[in-house]
Parts: sequence; structure tokens; C-alpha cells
Amino acid sequence: MSDWLIYRGAGAPHDGIEQLPPPPPWRDFDGEPLVAPPAALDHASERRLGVLSREASYHRPGETERELVNAALYLRRPLLVTGAPGSGKSTLAHSVAYELGLGRVLNWPIVSRSTLRDGLYQYDAIGRLQDLQIARAVPPRPPLGPDAAAPDALPGEAPEEEPGGGIGRYIRLGPLGTALLPAAKPRVLLVDELDKSDIDLPNDLLNVLEEGEFTIPELERLSASAPEVPVLSDDGTRVRVRNGRVRCRAFPFIVLTSNGERDFPAPLLRRCIHLNIPTPNKERLAGMVRAHFGEDAAERYESVIDRFLDREPGDVRAVDQLFNAIHLTQKAGWTDEDEEETRRRLTAELMRPLDRTR
Repeated sequence: MSDWLIYRGAGAPHDGIEQLPPPPPWRDFDGEPLVAPPAALDHASERRLGVLSREASYHRPGETERELVNAALYLRRPLLVTGAPGSGKSTLAHSVAYELGLGRVLNWPIVSRSTLRDGLYQYDAIGRLQDLQIARAVPPRPPLGPDAAAPDALPGEAPEEEPGGGIGRYIRLGPLGTALLPAAKPRVLLVDELDKSDIDLPNDLLNVLEEGEFTIPELERLSASAPEVPVLSDDGTRVRVRNGRVRCRAFPFIVLTSNGERDFPAPLLRRCIHLNIPTPNKERLAGMVRAHFGEDAAERYESVIDRFLDREPGDVRAVDQLFNAIHLTQKAGWTDEDEEETRRRLTAELMRPLDRTR
């Protein structure tokens, strides 16, 4: 295997991220203060990769996939991944996080109503106003005696020592905002199904992806009196935002997935490395089946895999359908000849092409 590959696609964790060369000068960022490393891999990655059964090594991306993932790592550019539903686009982000030890994958699922603000941060202005109103309605506390201890803050009342008057308690960074926090190692962010967004979101992303930073106006206005304010991250931890601005140190590894339902503007394409994942062949499907169902599963369910691959030109099927059919076959325990017809009929129903009704 070539020595330049940081991500090897072998499914075994290693410290190769430490050998990642410095970024190009035009992609070098200097955000601070540095935040603590993220939590370890979570259950979402374990479900996708099968690492609970230590079989993640069966997810072996092809040579082109490995090379373009590494190109995105070297160049500090987002990776735009296209392909049919169920071809493994989202799984690629989890595979990179698992192999390179980059912690929990930040996930931003896109819908038609998603905006850039949703990905960056949320500010609960109504909650803050309600808490302030409650605090003002509480009668004044009697003066303390010389030996009395200071009581805790009342509900809705910010402790006097908290910067910014407690506004940070009402701000939570989104997945993209958390990915851009200044960290020693890149975070992995999955922006899933970008083609589901409205027409504005791809263009709105341009500046953030290029500059690696964004501002929180609610904190920026307070920067003179509160230069650092603690806020909640998408990980559920408290992090400090300096002068109302979040700027990355290590540019995150961002995977933008698309099912090819729309075209993207040229300025976005220019900022991304484009990877198209082909429909999985029998060898790759067998590896996925082994990862989730055991070492000998590909041989035991070879007929189901063959039936999944037996399709008319243009038919669309997702790997999830294959997994559903195998799981049902495995748990139902169809072994008798009388049950064979049931197995074949239900397998055909579960793997019906997605673009075909009846």
C-alpha cells in the first residue's frame, strides 16, 4: 500500500492522522482556544460498521475512494460523495472516524427546511426572555449576615460570575458549528443528503467552507465585556467561544452526500473533492454482509445476494433492503421445503426496486 495514504480503508484503528502533513498555505487556520478531544466512537458508527463484532475490516473501500478521501484530508477540503441510495456514502464518514480515531461523527441530516443557521448554532431567545421575566418576578432576597454563605442562583438567574450574563446557556452549537471549533485533530462531519435542501443552502455554505469560521452575533455584541463565553456544543459539552467568533484550527473532514437528485452550483463544486461511489458489486456486498452477520454469512446467503444483484437495467435498490432480507431469513429460520416459497416471496418483496411500485 502506498506510503502517502493516511486513511487506508483497512478497517483497523491506527494513529496515521499524526503523519498528516501541514495544510496548504491557503487552507491553514489558526483558531483558538483549543477544545478538548471529542468522545470516542458512538453507537451510530458501531451500527453502520459492525465494529461491535470486530468486523469493520470487511468494509473495504475501493482504490479510488481511498485516494480521494486522502486527497480531501491533505487539501483540507470537503468531500462531496454521490451515488445511489445505499451505496455506502454515509458509512464512509464513519469508516474514516473509526480508523483514524477522530471520535464521534457529527451528523447534520438535511431536509428541505434546513438553513445554514441550523448547522452553525441555535439561540433560544424565548427561553432566555422567559427566565429573565421569572427572575425579575422573584422578591429581593434579604441581606446576608456576616457568617452566611452565598446561596446558589435562583432558577432563571445567571450567576454573577458567568460571562455575558449567562447568555451562553441559551446557545448551542450545531453539528457544523461544533466541527469548526478549534481542535488539534479534525472532526468528522456528515452532511447527509445535501440534495434535499432548498436552493439557497449550497450557496450559503460557500463562505463557511472557504473561511473555516463563523460569527455568533449575540456573543459578538458582548465581546468587549465578555470576551469568552461558554456555550454548549453538539457533543453536549461546554466550550468557550472567544469574541463571538468560532474559527477552526484543524479543518474538519466534511462528507457531503448526495443521491444525485439535483445539480450543485459550480462555486460549491470548486471547493469540494468529488467522489462518486458506484453500485456495490458482489465482492463488496459480501464484505458488508460478513461485517453485520458473521464470517460465514456471505456464503450462507449467497443466493440472497445474487437475487439482490439480479435486476433490470435502471432498477434502484439499496443495501438496506438486502440486510433486511438476510436478517428476516436468519431470524425466521426457514429451513423446510414448505417454507422455501415463503422465503422467496418475502425476499422478493423486501428487495423490490425503489423506483417501481407494483
